[in-house]
Amino acid sequence: MGRIRQPPSFIDLWKSIPKEETELFLHLIGKYRVTDSKGRYHHWDKFKWRVKEGDNERLAWLATKIARKAVSKSLTMLQAQDDTCFSYCIPNSLLAQLHQIDTMTGGGYTLSNSNFLISSDAEKNKYLVKSLMMEEAITSSQLEGASTTRKVAKKILENNLKPKNKSQQMIVNNFLLMQEVLAKKDEDLSVEMILELHRIATFKAIENQAFPGQLRKNNDIYVSNSYQESFYQPPAFESLNERLENLCTFANECHSREDADNFIHPIIKAIILHFMIGYIHPFGDGNGRTARALFYWSMLRSGYWLFEYVSISKLIQEQRNLYDTAFIYTETDDFDLTYFIYNQVEVIIKAIAALKNHIDEKKQELSNFAKWIEQSPIAKKLKRGHLEILKEAVKEPGKEFTAQQVAASLGISQNTARGYLKKLVEEDLLVLASTKRVRTVRYLAPANLREELLAIDEYPSSNHA
Repeated sequence: MGRIRQPPSFIDLWKSIPKEETELFLHLIGKYRVTDSKGRYHHWDKFKWRVKEGDNERLAWLATKIARKAVSKSLTMLQAQDDTCFSYCIPNSLLAQLHQIDTMTGGGYTLSNSNFLISSDAEKNKYLVKSLMMEEAITSSQLEGASTTRKVAKKILENNLKPKNKSQQMIVNNFLLMQEVLAKKDEDLSVEMILELHRIATFKAIENQAFPGQLRKNNDIYVSNSYQESFYQPPAFESLNERLENLCTFANECHSREDADNFIHPIIKAIILHFMIGYIHPFGDGNGRTARALFYWSMLRSGYWLFEYVSISKLIQEQRNLYDTAFIYTETDDFDLTYFIYNQVEVIIKAIAALKNHIDEKKQELSNFAKWIEQSPIAKKLKRGHLEILKEAVKEPGKEFTAQQVAASLGISQNTARGYLKKLVEEDLLVLASTKRVRTVRYLAPANLREELLAIDEYPSSNHA
């Protein structure tokens, strides 16, 4: 990332308009709008190279800034420096992207009607949840420098193994962090909650002589980009408590009522929370992990349950330079959050698309597996009822089966269903749950069932991951 050019001061530009160029400037006001003709919201760093031939670049920028200020929303509760607060605007191109996200997800509390995720509440709660939450835990850690491979990381999380080093500890912490965010989604945000999220994120995995769950106590800290170049010094540590209290008030205020005159789209609000932790930088280490946790908390609190499954860290990691640049654009251009909002909205769109592709692939994989099992060696030893139970067990590891449930599902007697289940236990394909003080006998689908079945005979490698 090259050095970003600082925009000229709005006040200085306004005062420097030559009288003889007033008419020309008025012409530019009608010519330069909030975005360019393609809906792009350029920072001065790129804008100055895209000014139309013959136009004064500084006056063109002033015209653009006037257009932006006319539609800008000030966030008076979120102070930047001195008496300056953060602001943002929603150009039509950004509004279209927000609509795209709501369309892709189903929008807020109607997400349960999503046409591509899953079909039932039971499946919604279990289908791929753990593996997708693992993905965010792993990539969020890698974004912060964890060097553990994805294969090793998944093994640790799937088998609840004890971390052997800091990188592995970061991944376990982030997995626990995502679970904590989900558990706290209906609670108001408080400074205490932020500290607890940070404590979970950084347990035995923290640097810069910082401590888990504690605010920094000095100003000897600089934020670096992906090239380890310092580009920003956070606010003084003496202001941290006040800034975080204001952030919590902002987070807890309802900005989405129909009669609210201060409406803020829930996605924009979540992105602002993400940015503000990065800007305030309340901790000596672990700010990024905490910031992303607050983003997820806000999205889930607003009813976007799909974000239990969406991983943004992977895409931020892949395009870290764009993430850093958007942050600097905001910090250098009158604390205009629009740059960072555009960046994160694009990340969200790509992340949702990646989730859809992942689930489509898994559905196809399960479909291929269901066809394969019909022709596999195990099919010669089992009856149709056994195979139908196995298909469900492979689809949903950890699922509980009872004779009553299987009987109703397959249209058979409970005695026959019980016989099917016992046979699968004998073949080590189901696990008999503890029967102490429980009248109904339960049978569990083991987590490694698919691998056990694949081991019986060679399965086409192109059809499974």
